Amino acid sequence: MSVSAPSRLARLLNLVPYLQTRPGIRVVEAAAELGVTEAQLRDDLTLLWMCGLPGYGPGDLIDMSLDEETVTITFGAELNRPLRLNSDEALALIVALRLLAETPGLRDVDAVRRALAKLESACGDAADAATRVEVSLRAADGWVPQIRNALRRQKALRITYYTAGRDASSERVVDPMRLLVVDDFTYLEAWCRRAEGMRRFRLDRIDALAELEEASAPPPQARTSDVRLGLFQPSDEQPVVTVRIGRDSRWITEYYRCEDVRAESDGRWLVSLRAANLDWAARFVLGLGADAQVVAPAALAERVAGDVRAALAAYDEADG
Repeated sequence: MSVSAPSRLARLLNLVPYLQTRPGIRVVEAAAELGVTEAQLRDDLTLLWMCGLPGYGPGDLIDMSLDEETVTITFGAELNRPLRLNSDEALALIVALRLLAETPGLRDVDAVRRALAKLESACGDAADAATRVEVSLRAADGWVPQIRNALRRQKALRITYYTAGRDASSERVVDPMRLLVVDDFTYLEAWCRRAEGMRRFRLDRIDALAELEEASAPPPQARTSDVRLGLFQPSDEQPVVTVRIGRDSRWITEYYRCEDVRAESDGRWLVSLRAANLDWAARFVLGLGADAQVVAPAALAERVAGDVRAALAAYDEADG
């Protein structure tokens, strides 16, 4: 799967009303506007054909006209009805929008505030009740004010950062580019002078941060990345990891972008995905425990086997 199940569900719920207002739209044009590939959009449309109202007969399922170039929704299973909120739902939505407006890295704050103003105007008492609710960002985002100041003042930062993939901390000087929020985590996207490349630093993994006197000076080739399809974007340079998993580990196919998933006769699945590096892959497989077996590459299998033997030896030493 290319994205997590929750992300795909959100996209599907938006897709039907979007297409109903654009009958006959070209598939390639719709994919561009929705920020997905044409292949992903066609996969979504194929899935929608199997969705609908309880009963799930021909008159209940979502129906459409789809050809090589265009798509038209001919029956939308009532997903085009206006949403009506009760007072509790309106209160929750207003509070959520107020918090969203303060979220670091938001691209269009004005759009959120306009939507909030319209909702408050329409909701009356619920809007008044929302003024008595106080919300705040997580403590893990405590670096946000300092990073915002550095961005505004165009200053470089020195950070101490914990890299989970290597289970190690390092100190580095970075040229901050922007703050962004992806999958409920806040990141600093910056040019890392140590790595000589763009990097994203999760704020709850920054152990120390200090603004420097020197100016932030990212080189001309520094570019922020498109994260609409997730933070991790596989490339041909990254190793393909193949593991055989049992039923308890099937969840990985929903949370990681897999290149191939095959069911085997014994009920196990053969899953292939790209990893950022073999260090991350080893920690990933070890986390699955006895429910996973490395099939390829051989270097990863040897690495995991060595780590398992070392762990068992440590237990023997402790017992002995």
